[in-house]
Amino acid sequence: MTPALLGAGAAALLGFGLATAWLLRAIGREQRVSERLLAVQRSAGIDQVALPWSAQRAALRGLAGIGRLLTGGGILSSRTVAELEQTLMAAGFRGDRALAIFVGAKVLLFLGLPLAAAAMLRFLGAGQQAWALGLLGAAIGGLLAPDMIARRLRKRYLRELERGLPDALDLMVICSEAGLALEAAVERVAAEIGPANRAVAAEFSVCSSELRILSDRRAALMNMAERTGLELLRRLGTTLAQTLQYGTPLTQALRTLSAEMRQDQLVRFEARAAKLPVLLTVPMILCILPTLFLVVAGPAMLQAMRLW
Repeated sequence: MTPALLGAGAAALLGFGLATAWLLRAIGREQRVSERLLAVQRSAGIDQVALPWSAQRAALRGLAGIGRLLTGGGILSSRTVAELEQTLMAAGFRGDRALAIFVGAKVLLFLGLPLAAAAMLRFLGAGQQAWALGLLGAAIGGLLAPDMIARRLRKRYLRELERGLPDALDLMVICSEAGLALEAAVERVAAEIGPANRAVAAEFSVCSSELRILSDRRAALMNMAERTGLELLRRLGTTLAQTLQYGTPLTQALRTLSAEMRQDQLVRFEARAAKLPVLLTVPMILCILPTLFLVVAGPAMLQAMRLW
């Protein structure tokens, strides 16, 4: 492998990593700003809050414009758009703007990374093979980068939901014992748990809005599981729907479900702990045992070498 090809690969990987890191940082910051803006609008009754200009917000606005051209122009099929929306909702991003930014990022990286790789290859004076591999790798990396980001954010979002749901149910038990109805309890939990767990607060906030808007409260509860695909939320929605349908005590149902969720978490932690001896076997063989043999057998080997 020629040095030019190695340089092209390193440049493509560097560009891919920088683009991924920038998108993660920009999307996360934009999401936090949107959440704070929504909280201000709800508390103050303001229809629109003007935000100061920033480079990241302007870049995301440009990506959204590119994405809307593709999603609104009929280039992407309705099935593809629905799948992308479902993926983004499972990662905690909702609305047409999130989809537009996602599609725009795919287009920009698909075109931008090959251009950056071409500039680097030209600077290095690479051959035809390096050009072909570098441009192909950059194009594939740019096309797959947003999908990798979405999967990573989805896993992090679902882990945060799993960690915060038992605490949210404990808060709902307190609200129910205080005499609050289901809608008021969900809204209060969304407001109180926000500083500790933004994912649970976001899902409960959406559920609270749907409970106020939709006529079928069972559908509003089951939509939590449909948005994320998380089994714990499906169990929560089913439990609350059965409570509304059959009139069973809400407090007892929530307390039982919270205990079951904590027990499931404990079982998962125990399973992960049981895997540690197997996972530590190879590092111990490669790192610890050679050092131990050297310390134990080293003096004897030195004495044997002196005798010879």
